[in-house]
Amino acid sequence: MKIILGLAGEMASGKGTVAKYAAEKYNAKTWRFSTMLRDVLDRLSLEQSRDNMQTLSTILRQNFGEELFARVMAEDVKKDTGEVIIIDGVRRLADIKYLKKIPQFKLAYLEAEMPKRHERIVKRAENSDDAKKTFEDFKKAHEDESELQIKDLKNHADFLIDNNGSYEDLYAQVDKIL
Repeated sequence: MKIILGLAGEMASGKGTVAKYAAEKYNAKTWRFSTMLRDVLDRLSLEQSRDNMQTLSTILRQNFGEELFARVMAEDVKKDTGEVIIIDGVRRLADIKYLKKIPQFKLAYLEAEMPKRHERIVKRAENSDDAKKTFEDFKKAHEDESELQIKDLKNHADFLIDNNGSYEDLYAQVDKIL
């Protein structure tokens, strides 16, 4: 039976960690919403900063519809022959409305306290502007357009994952879901 698990949660809540774990333990295929944006930024020789990704996302969605990225993601995962598929970075209500049309799709919402998430984002420095992000900058980033709908996704989640504990605690929750 095919499992398609979307991951939502605020910045640095553990979505990437869950995706990596599922790939390693369950041979899951992983897809990220941000990959589409990173691909375009690379092609345009623009920096992969959070600001650039947010600007590009806004421009594309305003011109091609709020569901643009969910539509692309849904088509990609439908073609994926994997038995377990993880979609990292569900951000908007338009995303889940579109993805929930896929019968095997379920949504997991990850939660973690803000100080833990700030520490994680600075440490991993995935985007060019993350390593220098102060706690105040991090708090302010939650007001960005790309972050505004994320908290509400918790109300639409099939599963809630508490990521305030150890890796073992996190992995046990993921194992139970998968």
